[in-house]
Amino acid sequence: MNIQAVGIIRQRGQLTIPDKIREAFDWLTPSSAVTITSQKPDEIIIRPASTSKNTVDWDKMWSLIKKSRAIKAKGRGSAAEFIKKDRYSH
Repeated sequence: MNIQAVGIIRQRGQLTIPDKIREAFDWLTPSSAVTITSQKPDEIIIRPASTSKNTVDWDKMWSLIKKSRAIKAKGRGSAAEFIKKDRYSH
């Protein structure tokens, strides 16, 4: 596969990978971890950080976080309030 596109390096070294490149690879998704290596002075290689499909379902993760924050204990408020009080009382 030979796909070529132009990107611009922005402030703090940020690079947006062009749409046609991202669309060609299912592992190039928001929040995906990648390894970046250089073997030659004029070459940068970007690969998925893991070859296994151990991806995080962020929608599910945030749903579980919201559920845990909503837990109420009798007379003690929410779980989040309990953790906050516990964390700052030491």
